[in-house]
Amino acid sequence: MVEVIDVKKQRRGFWIRFWRLPRAWVGAALVGLVLFGALLAPLLAWADPLEQFRDGLSDLGTPLPPSAEYIMGTDHLGRDMWSRVLYGAQISLMVSLVANVTAAVIGTIVGALAGYFSGAIDTVLMRLTDVLLAFPAILLALGLAAVLRPSIPVVTIILTVITCPALARLVRSQVLTLRERAFVESARASGAGDFYIILHHILPHTVTVTVVWATLSFASTVLVESSLSFLGVGVPLPMSTWGNMIAEGQTRYRIAPWMIIVPTAAILITTLGFNLLGDAVRDALDPRTAQRQ
Repeated sequence: MVEVIDVKKQRRGFWIRFWRLPRAWVGAALVGLVLFGALLAPLLAWADPLEQFRDGLSDLGTPLPPSAEYIMGTDHLGRDMWSRVLYGAQISLMVSLVANVTAAVIGTIVGALAGYFSGAIDTVLMRLTDVLLAFPAILLALGLAAVLRPSIPVVTIILTVITCPALARLVRSQVLTLRERAFVESARASGAGDFYIILHHILPHTVTVTVVWATLSFASTVLVESSLSFLGVGVPLPMSTWGNMIAEGQTRYRIAPWMIIVPTAAILITTLGFNLLGDAVRDALDPRTAQRQ
């Protein structure tokens, strides 16, 4: 009963410290804005993102600037930019969310096994991790995309592969310390098995690292996904993604700068929001840091 009360107090203390941080409010507002647009895209978007309007181009065949009819203008095919950026948010956030959750699970498992067992298991797992970390993320993603046929599942797998090694390293370093703690030695002396100890005594203490990492990593995942789509090896056309939209507008930035500004602003708002939110979560989970704010 005492442990339940302590857990409740810890959670309540976290939320109190979290909402006292100004960047938590700003980050939550920006992330909430993006999520609101993505989830309600079918209601907020007045047109299909792939629909080409006859009146969506000028008499010269150029995209239309923002107006009352097209609040964010149109693209080179006469499609509504407002609808495209909303539906693009759905794909970008969905791919990033699935990739981050999968990477968090794999990275935590790999780091926990490597840190707890050490020896040959640690050597094999960490050398594989080192190989993945040796490549710059975007180059590794491009290499994988060149071998595999671009699609949403493939992009999700690529983002997972380039994202999980960093977390595996973080979790391993924490587990190396945790396995020597008194409560682990006590569980081992009482006859608890290795996997029971990892599941019930080690992993609960790595949740903080995983949560902070996942929140901060989300922004990087959105950027990498947009970069792959911009380079033509990400989510394939004609699906609407922010990276694809920037790629389509790069040759028309002089006559239609909104084709680049609109998706770029969406990426900026998303990454800024998750970075601020991740910083706030990290500081709120550490009472000593929160007290210095």
